[in-house]
Amino acid sequence: MAGTSLPLLQQRSFGQTSRRDNWWLQPLLVFVGLGTFVVYANWAAFQGQHYTYGPYLSPFYSPVLFGDSPHAWFGAASWWPNWLPYSPAFLILWAPAGFRLTCYYYRGAYYKAFWADPPACAVGEPRKGYIGESNWPLRIQNIHRYFLYFALIFIVLLAIDAVRAYWFTDETGKGGFGIGVGSLVLTVNVILLAGYTFGCHSLRHLIGGRRDCLSDSPLCQKMYRGCSALNRRHMLWAWISLVTVMFADIYVRLCSMGVWKDIRII
Repeated sequence: MAGTSLPLLQQRSFGQTSRRDNWWLQPLLVFVGLGTFVVYANWAAFQGQHYTYGPYLSPFYSPVLFGDSPHAWFGAASWWPNWLPYSPAFLILWAPAGFRLTCYYYRGAYYKAFWADPPACAVGEPRKGYIGESNWPLRIQNIHRYFLYFALIFIVLLAIDAVRAYWFTDETGKGGFGIGVGSLVLTVNVILLAGYTFGCHSLRHLIGGRRDCLSDSPLCQKMYRGCSALNRRHMLWAWISLVTVMFADIYVRLCSMGVWKDIRII
């Protein structure tokens, strides 16, 4: 029987490809989008001020464990070394940041955009070998399932902040229900963050991944279907919630600085 010998594909050099589309556009947009967020989030975290305005609290600083804000749980951070810069965000921001950093979607996105691993499908990358996440340090990405528990707690805390954003105190110290633009901003933010968190792959597995038959538990089956529905648009939830959480901090910050005026609807 006659055979045909096929030549082995040679390894592509960096950026080499037969693709004729604008394959570089998506990783470029991801690089700009994530890069902008990382730069802003670090800048905002190091400020240590202008993170609260009336009943509003920036999600970058929630919860305020130690600080001068009336939102602080345990008062001022008198134990913090005077020579070391302090911000309440230092104590809590590691949890939501770790959740996003180890997220399955974000890993695939920033591997391509920042590390060119690979830049895109069928495009040459700047390395000869492939290790993936089977070895250190990338093996630690599996900690994502544990960051999920912190993320769920933060959804509850941010939901409480959103409810408090509807309770305003006047000059006499009396409080009452009201609606400001900031109230809506913080509410929309926590809803979108919940959509992103509840569609997490790890949560989907936690709910029903270990069950042989989901129909044996109707409640579990409904939760699994709801999580799966959110998971189908996990990339969209990831980007929208990234924008809104940054905008929520910008809104509170600019209102606190007097640049923007919060409009009271009610």
